[in-house]
Amino acid sequence: MTRNEKDQITQKTANRHLLRRMKTGLAAVKDTPYKGLLLGAYLIGTVLVWMFRAHLFSLDTYGMFSPIPEAVITLLLPLYAVGGLLALLVLLGTPWGGREATEGLQRVGLINHAGEAPILIAKHPDKDRENVTVWEFDPCGIPLREWEDKRDKIEAALNLTIAKITWGTDKRRILLYAVPAGNDFPALLRWKDKYLSPDSFVLVLGESLTGPVTVNLATIPLILLGGSTGSGKSNLLKLLLMQALYKGAEVYIADFKGGVDFPKVWHERCQMCFDEETLLELLATLVNELERRKKLFAEQGYPNIAAYNKGTGEHLKRLIFGCDEVAEVLDKTGMDKAQKERVGQIESKLATIARLGRAFGIHLILATQRPDAQLIPGQIRNNLDCRICGRAERVLSELVLDSPAAAEQIPKDARGRFLLHDGTVFQAYWFNERNVERFG
Repeated sequence: MTRNEKDQITQKTANRHLLRRMKTGLAAVKDTPYKGLLLGAYLIGTVLVWMFRAHLFSLDTYGMFSPIPEAVITLLLPLYAVGGLLALLVLLGTPWGGREATEGLQRVGLINHAGEAPILIAKHPDKDRENVTVWEFDPCGIPLREWEDKRDKIEAALNLTIAKITWGTDKRRILLYAVPAGNDFPALLRWKDKYLSPDSFVLVLGESLTGPVTVNLATIPLILLGGSTGSGKSNLLKLLLMQALYKGAEVYIADFKGGVDFPKVWHERCQMCFDEETLLELLATLVNELERRKKLFAEQGYPNIAAYNKGTGEHLKRLIFGCDEVAEVLDKTGMDKAQKERVGQIESKLATIARLGRAFGIHLILATQRPDAQLIPGQIRNNLDCRICGRAERVLSELVLDSPAAAEQIPKDARGRFLLHDGTVFQAYWFNERNVERFG
């Protein structure tokens, strides 16, 4: 692309945005009272200047030549009035800090092939969260993926913390949901019972900058939690299992650390297993129950557990299997043939539940901190509809999210901070495990 071609594109973009700002200014006059008053004051002032133009411009002093300046003023005043009106509309339609935003994005390299940086179109508070500001940009042909890849640079350029980057409804705008830098997440969010979702099997994960973050087990067969030691991964696993108990599910937990991470109250409310033999028996039981439900639903013509319970008036419980460190279960390193065969059977049953469990109300919540992609079989990975990663190194982030985003977006000292597979960063709730005593 030649320099002349770039200049032509840049000029066309500038002309397009000049017209857009006029339209935006006109809309702002209708929607914003003080801007309407400002425009009204301008129009009244223009009318007054026209009415008293002879006195304001002292036309009588020109004597016999007064018709000449009067004709000139009569011609120019309407032109200036119209020009001033258009300039005022452009001013009212131009967001505060627009030029600085564009220059900042240009400095960090967010530009298209013509060298254009995105242009700020509007900036306004989010209707649902007053502390969140929505920045609307004309992306100038820069794809959403590039915005996401340069998220940290954009935050530095605009001095803010981005909660979400998404397309506008017409895919002609990029929307940034953000808060001022340093005003993002609290170090600790304590769980309160009022946070429980009233919806059937919607579980609450925590809070993002734009509101509560949830996952719906009615549509999710498997949740994978990742994170390094101390990232808060185990607390998030327990938070989900606690809510499942509250909603009447049967919870099964595999813990190959002897149950030390799960106090006595969990042993009273859930079925625990601590070795491979017991785990294989447990998974076999779950798979058998899956097959029984599959046959039952087919015979009575129901596609899933929700439809079955509603249609028959019965209350088949959802079954939730949680594993605090799935890599410890699936790692075949140093095993003999019999042990490897047993682990292979465990993998097979986990894969069956991951593939078919959603419709029949049987779900997996698996946690890992081992950055070894070979430990997660393909049949399980293919059903990872919900992936969540806490503080992690690049390799673990790639394992869980198929991208290094968690390593880049979650501070190294953050605890309880997680990144959802859709790019949402949230702070998980911390809860007191004595709450479990009331549930189940």
